[in-house]
Amino acid sequence: QVQLVESGGGLVQPGGSLRLSCAASGFPFGLYAMSWYRQAPGNERELVARITSAGASTNYADSVKGRFTISRDNTKNTVYLQMNSLKPEDTAVYYCNARHFRVTTIVYWGQGTQVTVSS
Repeated sequence: QVQLVESGGGLVQPGGSLRLSCAASGFPFGLYAMSWYRQAPGNERELVARITSAGASTNYADSVKGRFTISRDNTKNTVYLQMNSLKPEDTAVYYCNARHFRVTTIVYWGQGTQVTVSS
């Protein structure tokens, strides 16, 4: 069965760093673009970063450019989000998303991991 399992969230002080991981199973990981979304209380879920199926291209929300880096290891079926210079406004539940590179209606979601940036 399809699983996306996020890990690495937690409480961090402003200016700190975290690395999120999303371990995928149950589908051909290398055929899927992978993304990180986040949702803060009272807000809509928003795209944070995306990486293409082979990892050749990435894109980021303006709010995280220069601070966050998305990467993937197709040998480990895992996608990462390195988050540096964290701000309180980065506080949210972060979700891993997989979307088939061609049949874009095939989409999977993880259960989310909480990131809290606070002093």
